[in-house]
Amino acid sequence: MALPVRSTADSEPVSSHDRILNSAKQLFASRGYENTSTVAIARMAGTSESQLMKHFGSKEGLLEAIFDEGWQRMTSMLRAIHDLPSPAEKLQGLLDLVLNGLDRDSQLKELFLLEGRRVRKEGRMVMLTKGYQDFVGVIDAVLAEMRAAGQLRSDVNPQVVRSAFMGMFEGLLRDQILAQRVGYPAAYSNQEIRSMLSMALEAVQPR
Repeated sequence: MALPVRSTADSEPVSSHDRILNSAKQLFASRGYENTSTVAIARMAGTSESQLMKHFGSKEGLLEAIFDEGWQRMTSMLRAIHDLPSPAEKLQGLLDLVLNGLDRDSQLKELFLLEGRRVRKEGRMVMLTKGYQDFVGVIDAVLAEMRAAGQLRSDVNPQVVRSAFMGMFEGLLRDQILAQRVGYPAAYSNQEIRSMLSMALEAVQPR
């Protein structure tokens, strides 16, 4: 019989919900979503498949919960940008925080970038969780500040800027992962990613 996993922070037992979530994140990242069974997740979490279904409804629901928790955690960290004096600095700081946050959680990073955009058998794009939409809302609010402060070109749609930045950001990080996994030609550093995003930001600011 599996013993309940205990938290190192407060020595309280970790709930079956959290054990399932952590086990799924580890297995999805190492084996891939399609190659991971709910039986394997439940076994690693020391619980039953029925508990997994009770908490998350399905394997897709479990992946969606991992994404949602990850994006909500990212959004909560973004409070740190509010004290920056310039909206443009806030946007740059926001991207830096996400880059650093994903570097600290390599499993979540791989799932976001390699699994997040796939359409599942059930036909839904699981990336569009509430946490993700809240994150998009934060970016849109910063871009609105930039527009009000005259830091965004008036002939550019802020939604185009947001989609361009997020698409570029995801693409740069995804190719970086592929370089590590399969030798894809993307030998650049996080600092070079920051520089590329800074150049893109300059392109949408008034001259």
